[in-house]
Order: sequence, then structure tokens, then C-alpha cells
Amino acid sequence: MSDATPAKTSSRLPSFLRRTDPAVLTAFACIVVLLLVGSLYSRNFLSVEYLLQQLKVASFLGVIATGMMLVILLGQIDLSVPWSVTTGAMMACAAAAYGPAGTALAIPFGILCGVAIGLVNGIGVAYLRIPSMIITLAVNAVAQGLMVVYTGGFSPQDSATAAMRYIATGFLVPGIPNAVLIWALVAAATVFLLTRTGFGRAVYGIGNRERAAYLSGVDTRRVVLIAFALCGGLSAFGGVLLAGYASKAAQSMGDVYLLPSIAAVVLGGTSILGGRGSYLGTVAGVILITLLQSILSVMQMPEAGRQIIYGVVIVAMLLLYGRAPASR
Repeated sequence: MSDATPAKTSSRLPSFLRRTDPAVLTAFACIVVLLLVGSLYSRNFLSVEYLLQQLKVASFLGVIATGMMLVILLGQIDLSVPWSVTTGAMMACAAAAYGPAGTALAIPFGILCGVAIGLVNGIGVAYLRIPSMIITLAVNAVAQGLMVVYTGGFSPQDSATAAMRYIATGFLVPGIPNAVLIWALVAAATVFLLTRTGFGRAVYGIGNRERAAYLSGVDTRRVVLIAFALCGGLSAFGGVLLAGYASKAAQSMGDVYLLPSIAAVVLGGTSILGGRGSYLGTVAGVILITLLQSILSVMQMPEAGRQIIYGVVIVAMLLLYGRAPASR
């Protein structure tokens, strides 16, 4: 009798709730709680204008976290995100200084610089078998050094192009920021890639057990290389959007996005050991992190305190959802 009761209870739930990862449901529940808590500090917290502004801010983190999710699904990590973001922003703004041709190519050039960083990471992980934590940290340091040499250690003087500012702050559809539309397009492409292509199935397969994926005929090295290249490109694209939002690039502008991008992914239920996770969870994690940042700002929480909170969140989610099953 006691065994049948839970089954009856679960059968009454809508089918989409039964199929949804508990971590995703938890993340959305936390979003509701944060909205209620935020409304206690400010009456404008639940206004449409404020929520759209928060969604716009979340879009920048969402684009960056998308690339991080692809790498984490492989069971890897990318610690070069901070300077991939900064390099993409700086190089896009730098290209704008070279006349009309440079202005037209600024955005793709910035993204390609991020792809180049990702390719170096991917070659190191896939072909040289260097642990991702080591190679990406080293590449991040190299990218930082190159940008310091390029700028002479000073803040870059180049400004964002009109196109960069438009895609980051404009409104193609009245009432909906362009940044939100771009994140929606990136999200749709990612969901299609992960659920409807052989590449997506290979990513999950490698994350579950790389050797088994290799023995089944998957070119694991090529998949890892592509995933890291996509992560670098998306990080740089996030930097381009941030430069458009601020009208210029800045030194270390990507540093504040490393821990939030990882936290957003694991908050959404993606296993940091790889092989499990959905993009819906990442969306929930990004929104949750953005609202948390907003509330901490209202509470005047110092940056050190925010970093502690992100670290605690990552550890807690790792303990809850990230441990490998015994059969793995």
C-alpha cells in the first residue's frame, strides 16, 4: 500500500514535470523565491521593466555559459573563459579602428579570436592529453599576457562599433532587447545541436565514458576539439556583447564571468563530471545567478562575499548532483 501511494501521487503530476530533472525544478523554484525576496527590498523588483533589464543582463552570461556547458558535458572545464571574453571584446574594438572594412569585420574578428583560443585548448586536451584545467589555465595566462602587451598595460582606447552597440542595447522587436533575442537564438541552436545531431549525442557519450564512445566509432578527439572551439567562440561573442553594452572593452572585463558561468551550469543540474544535463537547466541557472547578483547588489554585498557565495553554490550542487554513480 505504501509503495503504491507515491506512484499514484507521481502519476497525477503533469508529464513534463515527471520528465524534468529535479535540479531544474529546484532552480526554477529558487528563482521564484529570489523574486519574492527581492520584492521585499524594492517594489520595482517585480516590474516588467526591471525584469526585462535583468533578462538583458542575463543574456551576456547566458551566451558565455552556453560554451561552458558544452565543455562541462564532456567532463572537462575551461578556465580560459575570462580572457577569451576580454580578448574577443578588445580585438573587436581594435578592428573597428581600421576603417570601414575593419568596422564591418569587427564582430566576426572578435569571435574568431575566441575560436582560436578554444582551438588551442582543444588541441591540448584532445591530442596532447593535457588535463583541461592545466591547459586552459595556461592559455588564459598567455591570452592575458598578449592583451597586456597589445594595450601596454593600459585600458584600451578603441570604442565599440555602432553594430556592436546595437546588438547589445538596441531593440529590433519593440520591448524586447536585442541581447535577449540573441541569447534565444544561441539557445535554440544549442538545443538543436545537443538533441538532434550526432555531435550532441557524441558529447553526452564522451561525458559518460570516453573510452566507450571511442570504441563505438566516435571521433572523440574531433568532438572535444570542436566543443572547446565553440566555447572559446561563445565566450568571445559574450565579450563582444559586453563591449557593445559598455561602448568599449576593458582590462579583465571577463574575470567576473568565470565562477558565475560554472555556477549557472551546475545550478541547472549539469553534472560537472560530464554526461548529464539539459540546456533548460542552464537557462534557469543563468537567471538564478543574475537575480542573485541583483539582490546582492541591492544588499551592497562586497565582491569577495559574492565569490564566496558562488563557490559555496558550486560545491553544494556538486555534492547534490555531481557525484558519479557507483557503476560508472
